[in-house]
Amino acid sequence: MNRIIIHYPHRLVFGEKSLGQLAEDYLASGYKRLYVITVPLIAGHITSFINKLESGGLSIQTDVTLKGEPAFSDFRNILAACRKYKADSIAGIGGGSVMDVAKLVAALLYSDQKMESVVGNGLLKGRKTHLACVPTTSGTGSEVSPNAILKDEKDGARKGIISPYLLPDWAYVDPELTVHLPSDITAYTAMDALTHCIEAYTNRHAHPMIDNIAIEGIRLISHHIKRAFENGQDLEARSKLALGSVYGGMCLGPVNTAAVHALAYPLGSVFKVAHGISNALLLPYVMEFNLSAAVRRYNDIAKAMGVSEGKTEKDTALKGISFIKYLIKECRLPSQLSDLGISLDNIDDLANSAMKLQRLLQNNIRELDIEDVKAIYQMAS
Repeated sequence: MNRIIIHYPHRLVFGEKSLGQLAEDYLASGYKRLYVITVPLIAGHITSFINKLESGGLSIQTDVTLKGEPAFSDFRNILAACRKYKADSIAGIGGGSVMDVAKLVAALLYSDQKMESVVGNGLLKGRKTHLACVPTTSGTGSEVSPNAILKDEKDGARKGIISPYLLPDWAYVDPELTVHLPSDITAYTAMDALTHCIEAYTNRHAHPMIDNIAIEGIRLISHHIKRAFENGQDLEARSKLALGSVYGGMCLGPVNTAAVHALAYPLGSVFKVAHGISNALLLPYVMEFNLSAAVRRYNDIAKAMGVSEGKTEKDTALKGISFIKYLIKECRLPSQLSDLGISLDNIDDLANSAMKLQRLLQNNIRELDIEDVKAIYQMAS
């Protein structure tokens, strides 16, 4: 059995009213100057949290400048503002982009390292600033992962920073914060979380400890995504998606993702496609490519999703892939590259970009060369 190293937040709080618990914990912590990174849509839903902290004597500065997918320049601007404020604690309250920026701000706030020097795996030297993360989507699992992703304007690529120093000290997952999400964002963020779980379970570096987490995440998300999409106020479905997302995030550090993410990233960097949409679109096609290398594991996934068993494990696995396509259709997500205005003429460039992401492709259960990558894009066209 291969060796595995697992790092998770020091404190993980899950359930309704968790944001209120975070306020109480901050007031008892002794921190004095809190810098909150969020977005305007969320800021209106956390006013009581902010007011409670201010009433308790905390100084708070709220940053709502982040818009869309974060780039290096966005991070630098927020870092400069946070340094000027002289924060002793950072809270990222939002989706994956918000939390990723908060994690990096906390790590580099009182560091002499530059952003460019920490891109990659294990290059951060440490973190001196307390960090709390609160997700408001059920997708990236960033609140429990050691990863952060930002766009580098120089080449348009999404660059990964991976380090145990990016794990929050505190993570608070409150499903009530997700009930206001629009249905489309609900769907594609949940598909992102489902992809995390599936790619961890069907991974060259899969491990029994993570398998159990991944398969339960698959069950939770696949059984509840449609309910949450159809009725955003369904708190039970929201809670199940939130838990599935946490499980997906727990898979990222020890095992990580593979070919779906490698092929999805160029869609975002070149065509500005939301990350969850890219993953959802490519997921069934990568599963079809990988099937011959992991029939039993894809059979397990299908059964976790509640698919009726076929005559053979391969039959059941194929039913599972069909079920993924069904969920994509029911959640009204694009199922082909042509739905996004991407043509066959773009495939060579996409494939060349995807092949640069060897840190992910090396995890894939079936080895890919550039012709395989092109073939998957063609299947998805």
